[in-house]
Parts: sequence; structure tokens; C-alpha cells
Amino acid sequence: MDTDGLRLFVLAAETLNISAAGRQLGIAPAVASARLSKLEHQVGADLLHRSTRKVSLSQEGAAFLPFAKEMLAQEDAGLAALGKDSEEATGRLRFAASSTFAQLYVAPILPEFLERYPSVSLELRLSDTQTNLIEGGFDLALRNYPIEDSNLKARKLADDKRVLCASPDYLNRHGVPRTPRDLQSHRLVAFQGGTPRALSKNGMRTPHTFPPAGAKPRVTCDDGASMRVAAVAGTGITMHALWSIHKDLEQGTLVRVLPDHEVDDHSAIWLVYPKANVLTAKVRVFIDFLLEKIGTPPTWDRH
Repeated sequence: MDTDGLRLFVLAAETLNISAAGRQLGIAPAVASARLSKLEHQVGADLLHRSTRKVSLSQEGAAFLPFAKEMLAQEDAGLAALGKDSEEATGRLRFAASSTFAQLYVAPILPEFLERYPSVSLELRLSDTQTNLIEGGFDLALRNYPIEDSNLKARKLADDKRVLCASPDYLNRHGVPRTPRDLQSHRLVAFQGGTPRALSKNGMRTPHTFPPAGAKPRVTCDDGASMRVAAVAGTGITMHALWSIHKDLEQGTLVRVLPDHEVDDHSAIWLVYPKANVLTAKVRVFIDFLLEKIGTPPTWDRH
């Protein structure tokens, strides 16, 4: 099968613009249209719906797209194995990540990545709610919760230690909890849809959780950055990752609550990609770049 046609189809499916896809590959619109028609003839299906106003992916095209990407990835991997790809990373990389984490650690280093790899473009899907990596067609995702899907592979970026915290103003007005049981009488801020996390003390798991069993948080939120701002403003006691609040702790705008306790779930931040995908050059260099700039040791642990 013509891999040039496959590459054009993948770009056209991503941009929903045949002329723009052709320009990215350096071919004229008429040639791009003819090449796509040839591919459709080969597979025996209309992959794209075309009208004078727009292009859309057909049902058959949507079903064929992941296989087209896989065939291209296999070609790239084969050339890499023969030393014929010169390790040049090219193409559009679709990356999904926590909005809060990306604002703090990914967005600031994007200029350097784009300078280093001028033939790679990025499509970022940023949200603090869970994204389906495979159904969404992403090349790579950043996750900070356990990987339970057997269809995924993962590289560890960093540990994800979580602690309880509040603003000094809140604690001055409402008192400082001395034991986990004291949390029951405080205003709690929790992540929407989250489950209670076990607390440990001196490395030993306790029977206590955050939020405590039976407690109803006064505020729930699905955005980590907003939760941090709310905590700094004095809304209540919350659980946060050190990567999110380490500067607040240093500056004193937040202080740890129950400092001899921490969340006992051995969380980590993972770079995740579909197991079925061959690790293409563009994904490989982005993973290596994130590990270089953020992990080992993580930015928030460097002093």
C-alpha cells in the first residue's frame, strides 16, 4: 500500500483540509486529491466526505485511521532499525495531559522543544479530568494515577507525593488539626469525583483517609489550579501534589496540615502510550525531552 497516500490521509483526517495536508507534504492540491482518490480505490471505501465547504471523516475513514497510523509507525520503526531514518522526528504529535501540570511544567519548555525539533508540531489536549488515550487517538498522555489498562505502556516521569495543606489565614481562624480525626470539623476542599486516599504516618499506613470517612467536603472542584488558588485564599484544607504547591510552601502562602502524615498511595506521574503503537521518533524525542527537563530528579525536588 502507498505509504505516501497513507501519510496524506492521516494529515487530512487531522486537519480536515486536503489542501493544507498536501502543503505540509509539499504537494499541490490537485495532486493531493488524486493521491487520496487512489488510496480510496485501493481500500475500496470512501475515507473522506468532501463538499465545496468542508471535509469530514467518513465512518469507514474513522475505522481505518488507527490502522493507517500503525502502518506508518511500522514503516518508521523499520527504517529506524536499518539506521535509515537519521533519527529525524517529524509530524504532528497529539499529547494529552493534566491542565494544571502542563501550565506549570510543560508549557514553559515548549519553545525549546520546538527549536530543537523544527519538524514536529504539537496538538495539546489539556484537562484535569481523565482522557481516553486510545479512543481519543493520542500519541502520548501524561497521567498521575495508576495505569490499569493492559492496552497501555508507561514510562515513569516522577514520583507524585501528595500532602494536606491550608493557608495560614484559614488555620488562624479555624484552628490547626492535631490528628486526622480533627479533620471532620474543618472545611474540606476535594477533587470532584475523587476517592478517599489513605494516610500514612512515618511510612506506616493508618486507618484514616482524606477526605475522612463520612465527611462531606464543602467544596469539590475538577480543576487542580483552581483548588490551589482556593486553598491559598483560605477556603479550607485540601490535598495537593508537591509539584503543584512547593512554591507556596516555600513562600508561606500555604502550610502543611498534619505534617507527619502524607497520602499513602505511592502515586507517580506517568508518560503513557498505546501498547499497539510503535514508538515513533516524534514520540520518543518528546518523552526523552520531558524526562530531561522535568524528571530525574523532578523539578520541584531540585534545590
